[in-house]
Amino acid sequence: MRDVLDQVYPWYLAGETFALATVVRTFHSAPRQPGAAMAVSAAGTVVGSVSGGCVEGAVYEEAAEVRATGRPVLRSYGVSDDAAFEVGLTCGGTLEVFVEAVSRRTFPELPQVMASLAAAEPVAVATAVSGGGGAAGRRLVVWPDRHCGSLGVPALDAAVAQDARGLLEQGASLLRHYGAAGQRRGEELAVFVGSFAPPPRMLVFGAIDFAAAVTDLGAFLGYRVTVCDARPVFATAGRFPHADEVVVRWPHDYLAEEAAAGRIDDRTVVAVLTHDPKFDVPLLAAALRLPLAYVGALGSRRTHRDRLARLREAGLDERQLARLASPAGLDLGARTPQETAVSIAAEIVAARWGGTGRRLAHTDGPIHHAPAPTQAPAVGGRPARPAPAAVRHG
Repeated sequence: MRDVLDQVYPWYLAGETFALATVVRTFHSAPRQPGAAMAVSAAGTVVGSVSGGCVEGAVYEEAAEVRATGRPVLRSYGVSDDAAFEVGLTCGGTLEVFVEAVSRRTFPELPQVMASLAAAEPVAVATAVSGGGGAAGRRLVVWPDRHCGSLGVPALDAAVAQDARGLLEQGASLLRHYGAAGQRRGEELAVFVGSFAPPPRMLVFGAIDFAAAVTDLGAFLGYRVTVCDARPVFATAGRFPHADEVVVRWPHDYLAEEAAAGRIDDRTVVAVLTHDPKFDVPLLAAALRLPLAYVGALGSRRTHRDRLARLREAGLDERQLARLASPAGLDLGARTPQETAVSIAAEIVAARWGGTGRRLAHTDGPIHHAPAPTQAPAVGGRPARPAPAAVRHG
């Protein structure tokens, strides 16, 4: 939903009332996951998608009516619906879509949400999508340390705020049910919690030509990318236009400082491209002791063997060494820096979602899962032309 909010916020600031349709629950192989959104302006302009095309027409008609009446609705589309073939959902799944009219009056907290997104501050929006007494459409905005708005009952607000913070920690968006007074075993009220966590980080160490290609793909995948190198002549913003920042520091010092400051987590990926033991050994010794999502290092198999020996001398055990992806990447037959970057990016994606790295033609089971909108790649909302990277000397 993040990219949709970026596009509709000017409508909101202009005082317009627009319709917002959000996927709140899916079953089986539905084409999009909870949090996917589509908005329809007063002029009929559409941004976003709830199904990749399967039910957009039906949702568009529903959105136009909701915008006109102001009454929110919760609709189900799928193979269990008699109208499934009419709306074109042929992918064998079911999705529930909440459609509401959004304006300054119905969503006064939106400016605070947008400010948090701009500042990369975690925030969750909990919206009642069904329930008696006009509960549908009420909203609670939740941050790690506060909340505003209300779902109508203080006890309910407290329960939902607590649960939303847990979901925010996971970067998860889902539908939860409560009793009218906030009982977690109740069914009177359905609340959709949409989490907006900051995008995960990609730390690229070594300002070489391969780093530029890895940075470009990292930005494309929705990561907040930092390039770090101790050599100022190479670590320049001009060489890495798609990086969010370029830092001139000794790599292991920078990583230690970021970890101590709490600015990296278990979603962070690290790519070590330096090819120089004086840089990469202390860096990898630090990285492999942290709970990172991925630690990869370029180099030949001979370099890898030498690197392992040095890391053992630095005190790392076999369990820690087993976390190192080296030589980094999947076997794609890559030749160029760009192809090597694709290889590394493919390994990162496979590690993130538990992929095998094998050809899909040789596997069974689901393929190309729809992305969860609260994960970094979908939430990033990256502009087509990124701002120049900031260069920081330390």
